[in-house]
Amino acid sequence: MKIAETNRLIILKITLDDANFFLELVNTPNWIKYIGDRQIKTLKQAQQAIKNGHLKSYQTYGFGFYKLQLKEENNKNIGTCGLIKRESLEHVDIGFAMLPEYEGKGFGFEASQTILNLAKEKFNLDKIVAITLPTNTNSIKLLEKLGLSFEKRVKPFEDDEELLLFAIDL
Repeated sequence: MKIAETNRLIILKITLDDANFFLELVNTPNWIKYIGDRQIKTLKQAQQAIKNGHLKSYQTYGFGFYKLQLKEENNKNIGTCGLIKRESLEHVDIGFAMLPEYEGKGFGFEASQTILNLAKEKFNLDKIVAITLPTNTNSIKLLEKLGLSFEKRVKPFEDDEELLLFAIDL
């Protein structure tokens, strides 16, 4: 189901049919380095993660992470971008990830701008946050370009790793 469209991208809900793409994405070097190894190594595990994550989020909150398809390459899946409500954070969190060959080409910015607009206009959210490792300079630059500002350091997960929290009022 199409959520939005930009000049270069189609933004759609992730379905169980996207398990191969999701499996590839979560095992890319930058996903593992900056987001973490989710131990999703099989198609079945990818389908389960989609069911427990993406589909549950759509049902519970009305939003979630979406797949990004590149129009000029016959709607090839190139990454994800979306919103997630984490129990450990007060506000909804925006996130993004691209396949390696599509990083640094402005797709994350293009998709994130659209997602921020949806957060305000469609989902009636008044504030969005983002969390990232202090070493993820590309994500930090993108968050700042989107208008998010550093707010504080947080430890939202059980691994006790300190992350940077950025925020924007919509």
